[in-house]
Amino acid sequence: MTFASRTGGWLFRQRSWLPLPLVAALLLIPPPSGRPGASSWLAGALVVALGEGIRLWAVHHIGAISRTRSDRLGPLIATGPFGHVRNPLYLGNILLWTGFAISARLLWLAPVIVVLLALEYHAIVCWEEGLLAERIGEPYRQYCARVPRWLPSFGAADASAGTVTFSWRQTLFSERGTLIAIGAGFLLLWVKARF
Repeated sequence: MTFASRTGGWLFRQRSWLPLPLVAALLLIPPPSGRPGASSWLAGALVVALGEGIRLWAVHHIGAISRTRSDRLGPLIATGPFGHVRNPLYLGNILLWTGFAISARLLWLAPVIVVLLALEYHAIVCWEEGLLAERIGEPYRQYCARVPRWLPSFGAADASAGTVTFSWRQTLFSERGTLIAIGAGFLLLWVKARF
């Protein structure tokens, strides 16, 4: 097991509290002086909405297994966004945090967030891919050869992958924690802007 994979396993198990330093930075670092602009709020909200849209699309295909805190695995999912990129949930998360930095008018923090999360998620993905290759075997290796890890391919997804999806009710229920966090995040940024 590589250093990145060992680190990724540890990061995966700690992912509940890992965002706290980002939350602290967004709430405690003052924005540049001057009037708060509605354009920053709107631009950030659009990036957050894009990130959450990707997450909802992914959860609609993968289901509640995406919320696991253990190394329990579900079936190989190659439909929806998983037919274009192997890690759409992590890409959605990066967009969420970037959008919050834009809304907080901390534009310099956005690339820092992207780099930090890219390093964290790369390590986690190294660990996850080792598990998937070990447990699923050749079908997973073929999937990896066909679908890029980070940069989506916009060609046609593999039609033989099937079309299993969860209901939108199940999707929203599974994603409720993230949706609540998004609402709380914007509420806290609004309170910060008032002081």
